[in-house]
Amino acid sequence: MPNDTPTLLRSATPQLWLNPLRANGGDVPPLVLQGHPWGIADMHTAQHRFARFAPLLAQLFPELADSRGQIESALVPVPHMQQALGLPPQAGRLWVKADHSLPVAGSIKARGGFHEVLEWAEALAEQHGLLGPNTNYTTLAEPAARALFARHQVAVGSTGNLGMAIGVLAAALGFRAVVHMSVDAKDWKKNRLRQRGVEVVEHAGDYEQAVSQGRQLAKPDPLCHFVDDERSMSLFVGYSAAALHLRDQLKAQGVAVDAEHPLLVYLPCGVGGAPAGIAWGLHQIFGAHVHCFFAEPVQSPCFLVQMLAPVGHHPSVYDYGLTNHTQADGLAVPRASLLAAYAMQAMLAGAFTLQDHTLLEHLALLHATEGMR
Repeated sequence: MPNDTPTLLRSATPQLWLNPLRANGGDVPPLVLQGHPWGIADMHTAQHRFARFAPLLAQLFPELADSRGQIESALVPVPHMQQALGLPPQAGRLWVKADHSLPVAGSIKARGGFHEVLEWAEALAEQHGLLGPNTNYTTLAEPAARALFARHQVAVGSTGNLGMAIGVLAAALGFRAVVHMSVDAKDWKKNRLRQRGVEVVEHAGDYEQAVSQGRQLAKPDPLCHFVDDERSMSLFVGYSAAALHLRDQLKAQGVAVDAEHPLLVYLPCGVGGAPAGIAWGLHQIFGAHVHCFFAEPVQSPCFLVQMLAPVGHHPSVYDYGLTNHTQADGLAVPRASLLAAYAMQAMLAGAFTLQDHTLLEHLALLHATEGMR
């Protein structure tokens, strides 16, 4: 069998693909969308929004009391996992950015998802005179704000994780929250959302169909804000703000990132918005010295499929005869975000695909070596 990327994709064979379009020297290409040049200032804007809302979040969610409303995760060294994987010390140090334990939502989606809900809530509150230059944001938990938010709906299409983040926060603020979930979504996620007062609409199709149907149902309602995982820059910059905290964590650990000490980052990828936002944010800070790789299941490698596509094409994993079935339900996406693919075109270092049994074996190994679930 020829050892080429499309053939390996069609046969669901694990592979590593290196991006031939990565900019010379890893320089950050400008990201210009709708006439706006996006850059590190937008990351700081997102970070400042999180900070303004922190007192309110600490009030709404008891689990955020100790962090004073900050939603962040630890950077954890995993030397025993590194040894079990056969990675020698001279190769560097292996770390886990523990976004699986992010408070409230329990996944990386707490970053972008929370940011978009907070941005919209802030805009509504300002529009109706509930926020001023020196207003304490805890006022948004008071009856006037909750009455305002109750007239509006927040909707999203999801395989589960983004829906969890959007639904939980929107409902806590008082919005009518609706999550359109695909057949891939786990029952425990649907049940947890319903327990939080979120309306869950189940669709027989996959992620792409759930998003499309959710988008169409939201369109005629002027009081509905649809969080579009495939197209949203608010999600994108919310994810990117993670890079600022990671920079500080690396510095606190005495980890240098430079030409002699490159930073290699491995990011699980579904539709692509979260990993692309974080990779873009890291490039704003570390430039050519960071190398980001996206990890995808062999049956759902939508981002790699998009990176191989000619300009103007938007192919699906089904075009390669793949099933889009994987135990990694958050990655069960047939078609990548064009926004994310555009942002990563000359920035992504590469992508690699794995079989489900490898993902599960590594989870078990992480638990056995580091006690991490």
